[in-house]
Amino acid sequence: MWNAWSLDRIVILFVGIAFLAIGVQVTLSHYRQNFHHKAMWGPVVSSPFFCAVSVWLAINPSAWLFTTFMILMYIGVLEGLVGFYYHFHGVGVRVGGWTSRNFLVGPPVVLPLLFAAMGVLGLFAYYWR
Repeated sequence: MWNAWSLDRIVILFVGIAFLAIGVQVTLSHYRQNFHHKAMWGPVVSSPFFCAVSVWLAINPSAWLFTTFMILMYIGVLEGLVGFYYHFHGVGVRVGGWTSRNFLVGPPVVLPLLFAAMGVLGLFAYYWR
């Protein structure tokens, strides 16, 4: 079965599974902070859609799913970059500003970049085909 799959199809499946895992982590982290900012809902709500469309596209490729996947991946990149801004800003407003301690205990600056990177990987797979 796997021998017949192209590399872009396997990467799209990986992106879907990765968005599921990242979505769980984002949901737990934002829930812990009581969703105090409306932007926290973005990746929580969108990551299941990213996962579902990616897995569906990998299993049953079709033209409209490719278009939907591409649009969702651009949204994922944008959400990740917006999240990076909010997380980086969140570290800066803590007492002491951008100190190494605040980067350790404040909002995780790398997690939104990982979210954006999965979107970029999905776009690579989309344009690779």
